[in-house]
Amino acid sequence: MQQNIGNIERVIRIVAGLGILSLVFVGPQTPWGWLGIVPLATGLLGWCPPYALLGINTACKTKDQA
Repeated sequence: MQQNIGNIERVIRIVAGLGILSLVFVGPQTPWGWLGIVPLATGLLGWCPPYALLGINTACKTKDQA
């Protein structure tokens, strides 16, 4: 799995995932909050399966990768 998510997007996904996941424990305490695991996992891994299928890569490219 080659990283296909940039660092800024990774941070946004982690924060959003934690925010959505918090809905399970605080606030309305809805089970829909478990969906926060998806952006959290993709942010931590740095790899998004739909991006890989569609050929999208937001990771910063260096001269070696180009």
